[in-house]
Amino acid sequence: MKLILLYFCLLFALQISAQETTGSIVGTLTDKELNNEPLPFANVLIKGTTKGTTSDFDGLYELARLQPGTYTLSFSYLGYETVEIPNVEVVVGKVTTVNVPMGASEGMTLDEVVVTVSAKKDSETALLLDQKKAVEIKTSIGAQELARKGVSDAAGAVAQISGISKQEGSNNVYVRGLGDRYLSTTMNGLSLPSNNINNKNIDLNLFSSDIIESVGVSKAYTSKFYGDFSAGNVDISSKEYTGTGFFDASVSTGVNSRAAGQDFVKNEGTGYFGFYNRYDHNPFAVILSHGVDPVQNNKIAPVNTGIALSFGKSYRVFGEDSESLLSFFGNVSFDSKYRYLEGSQANYGTNLDVLFPTVERYIQSTTSTALANVIFKIDNDNKLKFNSLAVNSSSDEVGYYGTNGLGFSQDLNSDKGYFQLNSQFNQDLILVNQLTGEHTFDNIYLDYGVGYNRVFAYEPDRKRITLNNYDLLFDNDPNTSPDFGQQNNFNNQRYFQNIEDEELNSRINLSYQITPATKLNVGYNGRTKERSFDNQRYGYKNISNNFNITDVNNLNSIFNLDNFVLGQGNEGEGYQTHVFRPLDPVNTGLSQTSAPGELENTYTGKLDVSAGYVSAEFNLNDKWLFIPGIRVESINQNIAYDVINLRPDLNPGSNEVTESIYLPNLNIKYTVNEDQNIRLSGSQTVSFPEFKEMAPFVYEGVTQRIGGNPDVLGRQDIATINYNNVKDVSYSNILNLDLKYEWFFSRNEILSIGAFAKQIQDPINLVVANDATGTQRYFRTGKKADVFGAELELRKNILMDDEEQPELTFGLNVSYIHTKQDLYSEISGSYSTTFNRQSDELQGSSPLIANADFNWSPTFGNYSPVINLVGNYFSDRIFALGSGQLGNIIEKGIPTLDLVWKNSFGEHLEVTLNAKNILDPTFEINREIVNGERIILQDFKRGVDLGLSVKYSF
Repeated sequence: MKLILLYFCLLFALQISAQETTGSIVGTLTDKELNNEPLPFANVLIKGTTKGTTSDFDGLYELARLQPGTYTLSFSYLGYETVEIPNVEVVVGKVTTVNVPMGASEGMTLDEVVVTVSAKKDSETALLLDQKKAVEIKTSIGAQELARKGVSDAAGAVAQISGISKQEGSNNVYVRGLGDRYLSTTMNGLSLPSNNINNKNIDLNLFSSDIIESVGVSKAYTSKFYGDFSAGNVDISSKEYTGTGFFDASVSTGVNSRAAGQDFVKNEGTGYFGFYNRYDHNPFAVILSHGVDPVQNNKIAPVNTGIALSFGKSYRVFGEDSESLLSFFGNVSFDSKYRYLEGSQANYGTNLDVLFPTVERYIQSTTSTALANVIFKIDNDNKLKFNSLAVNSSSDEVGYYGTNGLGFSQDLNSDKGYFQLNSQFNQDLILVNQLTGEHTFDNIYLDYGVGYNRVFAYEPDRKRITLNNYDLLFDNDPNTSPDFGQQNNFNNQRYFQNIEDEELNSRINLSYQITPATKLNVGYNGRTKERSFDNQRYGYKNISNNFNITDVNNLNSIFNLDNFVLGQGNEGEGYQTHVFRPLDPVNTGLSQTSAPGELENTYTGKLDVSAGYVSAEFNLNDKWLFIPGIRVESINQNIAYDVINLRPDLNPGSNEVTESIYLPNLNIKYTVNEDQNIRLSGSQTVSFPEFKEMAPFVYEGVTQRIGGNPDVLGRQDIATINYNNVKDVSYSNILNLDLKYEWFFSRNEILSIGAFAKQIQDPINLVVANDATGTQRYFRTGKKADVFGAELELRKNILMDDEEQPELTFGLNVSYIHTKQDLYSEISGSYSTTFNRQSDELQGSSPLIANADFNWSPTFGNYSPVINLVGNYFSDRIFALGSGQLGNIIEKGIPTLDLVWKNSFGEHLEVTLNAKNILDPTFEINREIVNGERIILQDFKRGVDLGLSVKYSF
């Protein structure tokens, strides 16, 4: 609290300082020749000095931090009359407003010159203008709005757009109630890889707002997108720079209300900056040389920190009069965040399997980002851009499950005393390289790009220790102590996992303006993506009961090299290791006990897509715009696996399909008037299963097991029920229909109303399989799913200042979504499940999604803060479909509320205070077990984040 008070005192002092010494001049430049529309990029100069500026996209300019006195202002623009205004007085602590209408100079008309300007693509006004002129249904949010709302990454950005919500505690983004598998993500129009085995799309949290120019969401399909497009496409436009030079530095700090004051622990062998130190060593050697205990993190308090540097510079390549421009932009940043999650967790399969009434999780996450791009503007008609992005993210988590000795396991005879320690570190390294080009030749426009992506996702040395009778630690009897749970050889284990993805992708589009009202687009997309996966486990077995367990953070006194027992049949006063697949036992003589082993599960997947398309734009009477298109895709997809949890007659195995798909689409835009549009879109798209959905590997969390199913790719080599009894079903056909009305009633205000409908044939859902352990798997659950919905978006100015600029604005978007899918009564194949109902809602769909924000930008003398209040809400949705007589797993809906207060002092200093997740709602997942009775599978509160950031522009 003292620290926060100090921040506010500093802020107040800076405010007073700025008010007492300087004044400023602001105003708006308008174009008399164009009905007083804003005139951007005009020159504003204080005569007799070198101090000046230019008007922005909205015609606004500001000359800040001026010493008191009288000045003469000069306003100029190529082809326009230069205007001089003398005797403009600057008063301490006051803002002098000078609005100037400008007209064409005598003897020169605008037709005699060509003026080329670059709009501010990240401003709200520019993006609304782009949305108004776009031929497809799209919504974008730019860097300006992200900064205003205090949004720190791309995930938070898309969550501000109508019909979109984000899953708490996950990187899953839902568009119109459809989850990760129905979404695609691109950067600068080129596909991005996934950084997580459990997701199709990359984690949008990894893209900080410092490297984002804008984030656009296209919910209606056009031919330029890959056919695997159901809910929409999220495209991240990376930030670029074309000015004379800048350098920004920012630092941030903050605390989480629940993490503050906690004694954090972390995994041994991990670094502060999110790197692990033992990747080059054999897992068995790591086990023998390093223990299981977490280590104290006392050297660093649980304070969130961040630092970012941004810089850019442009050079005229062939002289000052040349159109050629070479521009550089770079950004490097690092942030570290702490979370302390306290709650409960459980697993309910056919019965209550595990219950931990008290759980404590200590999490430190880091993100390191480096972005560099080089733009070579050859001339006004030709541009090349190279973009390189590297992101390293990590999560260091230590979890204590059953801390008060009240944990329950059905394998025990007691209803208490079950405990698990779970320590894991996850590191994801993503490398993205892109080369794009734009060329204009009279009435031909060529746009292309090629990208190469690599992903390295590691989970090195997860430690999971299980104790029975843990409650004996609290009975004050030195003669009693817990014992190791040894119901199977992997109740106590070390786990190692590696994933590598490699992808090459490309795009090219040729636009030919046949007539002023007719345009033809011809294009090609291609991508090839490969994934390799492997994991290995070593269990601890034959652990001596003579070990006295007194502290769960001091188990290295037991699991060390001195207590390691070699060879089968040599059990004694120590422990042994167990591996599922021994290392070539015939030739090596090694067994499963106390010896290195082979990889436990492996799979490789590959996806090849080659697509061509053609579309046309027909503009009739400047009112009707028709865009018909057809896309043809050739797709090959395969999976090969060798896993331990599949029937021996099916493993090792593989599956492969090759498909040719024809995807017609039609977009219609009717321009009611200059400010209003009506749009209609119809299309056919598809949805292919992802590697994680096809691979029959099971990832085992502490209380949750999720695995894939090769049957979802379609197969005829095994007997099935209700799976492929008509044909091989390798993908889902999707029919899409969208209708939208847009009214842009000012340059930064909009009202839009939309309705949409989708039919998904042979949908894939995450289902709790017929499995006593409650394993969730992917199945094609029925013949079709229907989705209907409506959306409302409003951005409105509530109060205007004396200069007719928005002072108080309000934004709201609300979506209602209805889904219904039919369900087979029984499904069997490689795995099986049953349903006791004929239909249900679609997994992942929230019936109600709402986002709202208030923005207040008052002016007090020379002080102009920006205060923004942002709220989000989604209603309950299905996390996984329940099977048999048991109900669905439900993720409870939650509201969130954030407050951001930005303050600018002069031209260089910006100070921002924020409070995130102010309501601190309870995150909860539950399951209906009988007659409406529910059991909580997980709940926690993530706390309120208080933060301060300071940015200085040199």
